[in-house]
Amino acid sequence: MTLVLTTFDWVPEFPRGHVRDLRIRWLLEEIGREYEVDTVPAVERSAEHLARQPFAQVPMIRDGELSLFESGAILLHLAEGTELMPEGQDRALTLQWVIAALNSVEPFALQWEVARFFDEDEAAATRLEAPLRQRLAQLQAALEGRDWLVADRFTVADLLMSDMLRIPAQAGLLDDLHGLAAYAERATSRPAFGRAMADHMAHWQAADARQKDGAG
Repeated sequence: MTLVLTTFDWVPEFPRGHVRDLRIRWLLEEIGREYEVDTVPAVERSAEHLARQPFAQVPMIRDGELSLFESGAILLHLAEGTELMPEGQDRALTLQWVIAALNSVEPFALQWEVARFFDEDEAAATRLEAPLRQRLAQLQAALEGRDWLVADRFTVADLLMSDMLRIPAQAGLLDDLHGLAAYAERATSRPAFGRAMADHMAHWQAADARQKDGAG
């Protein structure tokens, strides 16, 4: 049965390239699994959406009879049994780094991103930048002497961590962290990321075209 990935039907320009269905598309491209895309309204959350995702967010997937939400949970589910999820002790280390990405790095990045780009609160963004930079420096130190987080190969932990680094990198926060910048570039230079991003952006372009046709 074909996996179905659910994302929003449309979003404005700013979040495009960062809506988290991209993470799922990337992993699916890495493992070569086919999928279909379904949508839920972004403006008015439907009862069906809330029944599947109580916080009215995306992405969600249907994999056979299983319905899952939260990008981290989806990535872990899809990575099982593939090259992106090692076995034995390296599996435990991969899980460790997935949870570290979600709990120890992303909250610092998100608070700063919201202050700077959504609220446009320069004072808050400046205050939040210092702890974010500290976390980024700590991550670079943990990567010292290796290309990837676990097992000398690209895993689901690297996919998630490097996706989180894209906005800080674009904002220049990795400019003085050459090792971390190289790590992020190494991950997002993978062909699967390029294919996933192309499909992700094509989805929004098609949504724009539908809106234009409807307005006409």
